[in-house]
Amino acid sequence: MTVLCVRFQLPPMYEAALPGLLGLLEEFTPVVQALPPDGALADLRGAERYFGRDAVELASVIRVRALARYGVDCLIGAGPGPMLARMALRAARPGLTRAVPADPAAIAEFLAPLPVTALPGVGAATARTLGEYGLDTLGRVAAAPLSTLQRLVGAKTGREVHEKANGIDRGRVVPHSVSKSLAAERPFDRDEVDPDRHRRALLSATEELGTRLRALDKVCRSLTLTVRYADRSATTRTRTLPEPTAHTAALTKAAYGMYEALGLQRARVRALALRAEGLDCADRAAHQLTFDPVDEKVRRIEEAADRARARFGPRAAFPGTLAA
Repeated sequence: MTVLCVRFQLPPMYEAALPGLLGLLEEFTPVVQALPPDGALADLRGAERYFGRDAVELASVIRVRALARYGVDCLIGAGPGPMLARMALRAARPGLTRAVPADPAAIAEFLAPLPVTALPGVGAATARTLGEYGLDTLGRVAAAPLSTLQRLVGAKTGREVHEKANGIDRGRVVPHSVSKSLAAERPFDRDEVDPDRHRRALLSATEELGTRLRALDKVCRSLTLTVRYADRSATTRTRTLPEPTAHTAALTKAAYGMYEALGLQRARVRALALRAEGLDCADRAAHQLTFDPVDEKVRRIEEAADRARARFGPRAAFPGTLAA
């Protein structure tokens, strides 16, 4: 096992702590890939030889140091490659690293009972198509002929699914790669038809995204809205913002605009998700000056709310609409 997938159990919207935790991993290996908001991949091939310990033993040291220095526990999955480490993480528990050995027989045993959707990159549509033909677990997919899978889901997807189900992991850890997006999802307790509740969910999501962007000193260039319905279908719309921003009011205006354009009427909505994309450093972004005193006042209120959240927690300040 040479790759760890680590998920730090950070408080909500505390993404700004991630760089320090990544520095902890870099004490063991320079090959660390950030997985914002709370995770990372670490390739320990060199570290195992240097420290004379295997990946599971190093994972225990990382966990102890994260707790001692930052008061943050973590979940850790280990495997011979990034894909298997990510999948092992799903079965990890606090204080116990879930490891997938490099032995082909052990990999096959680990993968066989898992559903097709457990594979990274396999969406609901592909899983549904395979399930219609009885290929609902990775063991069955691995045993199916490659030509059959390619007829069902296409040549490229069929080959990728076949390789992954057989434990072939072609991924690699890319050092210093930075996420280009942030996401916030708002599921409903039951299928929701009330447009007012939809808008409240969108407002809550844009508040979260705006706060996280400003904490990271980032701006986004576009916003993507995904609406998931009761029948498990989904609609996705993307809008490029007039200017890169982390301003909550601008994000909310764009989210409301995309929602209104869908004309959902009485659609039964199961969840709403927003993704801020095209992230860049805030100091590189241009801001169009305005003589509107309302805009300037809103931005000052936003800055004060951010300071309150940083000191007293994420629920210290929020729009009154969300108080009910």
